[in-house]
Amino acid sequence: EIILAIPSASPKVTRDILKICNQTTCKLKILPGMYQLITEDVSVSKLRDVSIEDLLGRDPIKVDLESVRGFIEGKCIMVTGGGGSIGSELCRQIAKYKPSRLIIFDIYENNAYDIQQELKLNHPELNLTVLIGSVRNTSRIESVMKTYRPDVVYHAAAHKHVPLMEDSPNEAIKNNVFGTYKTARAADKFGVKRFVLISTDKAVNPTNIMGASKRMCEMIIQTFNRYSKTEYVAVRFGNVLGSNGSVIPLFKRQMAAGGPLTVTHPDIIRYFMTIPEAVSLVLEAGAFAKGGEIFVLDMGEPVKIADLAKNLIRLSGYTLGVDMDIKYTGLRPGEKLYEELLVKEEGIQKTENNLIYIGKPLEFNEVHFLSGLRELEEAAMNESLNVKQIVSEIVPTYHIRQEDLKRDEAVNKELRELGKISHEKPVMED
Repeated sequence: EIILAIPSASPKVTRDILKICNQTTCKLKILPGMYQLITEDVSVSKLRDVSIEDLLGRDPIKVDLESVRGFIEGKCIMVTGGGGSIGSELCRQIAKYKPSRLIIFDIYENNAYDIQQELKLNHPELNLTVLIGSVRNTSRIESVMKTYRPDVVYHAAAHKHVPLMEDSPNEAIKNNVFGTYKTARAADKFGVKRFVLISTDKAVNPTNIMGASKRMCEMIIQTFNRYSKTEYVAVRFGNVLGSNGSVIPLFKRQMAAGGPLTVTHPDIIRYFMTIPEAVSLVLEAGAFAKGGEIFVLDMGEPVKIADLAKNLIRLSGYTLGVDMDIKYTGLRPGEKLYEELLVKEEGIQKTENNLIYIGKPLEFNEVHFLSGLRELEEAAMNESLNVKQIVSEIVPTYHIRQEDLKRDEAVNKELRELGKISHEKPVMED
């Protein structure tokens, strides 16, 4: 057993030491930080297992707390998708800065209930309003904004799972694109001062409908920003550790079931950040936005998913190939080997925080874009099988991979056949 007993070491130093330790077959433990050493007696029970976060170790993110406080304190803040992984962490951090009111808006009542109970317990003084509703429902979202008149809206409501959206592309369009459009329009109509869209690195040169839908969300807020008094901005970042449906919880479930751990490709890489880190940067970016920016978070070094799986196996006391295996399953529909945080044309501009950059927004024909949106909405509402092709005409950087195109054609052919069969069945009379 190796015990790392350098509590004052920075996360980067810790990571580098653990990488060396990881070459052995020893089990790894880590001593608590300096604060615990000062305030508590350190015994063997205080040693903790090394976590994936330790192996990814990066120096703590410094946030300009005063600019965030000045931006939020005393204001009415609304978070759509407030019960989700990112949305709920936004609510936790916003609650610390004493808003006049925090509105959580979510379609999923269980998620909304969980964060409501947590905030009531931890912030009994908070003026909290939790509302159930969909961003796709124009009258509902407008009614909420008309009643409460939020100063700032964080728009985190979205469908995010790439493979699921490949199979239900119309839902990605209805929820992500038109949910964003309706929420952004309501923000303009009822005098919201700033609208912050939570975006993703998958919006850059997208190969899947989820990424393409988020790129359209960015285009929507860029368009609104030109004509509205509301300041519209987007914040784009990569994968967050431990979010619902992310790779670490999946690996842990697979390990508990005896394995194997499934990785789509030996070379697939992703950028990772913890949820609190990402959200603190979102809040800071929102605080010094002027309108129209696409903020890009520095996600650190990319990580091989296969290495993540190997490390998790090691940290759990197993031996790869003996106690636990890794199985490579092939890239999923719409999945890239690597994600990009910027397209080349965007370039980057530094901000006061060296982990937050501003991408120069791409120019596009707004008239063509808005007319394309009308056609797209009609297609999605009519459950068209052609929606991905329509999106590719609106988003020039969206490229459907050949293997996904063939798969879609086969699926659509089957759906048409099923449709014919179901229409031939006699209608039962009462």
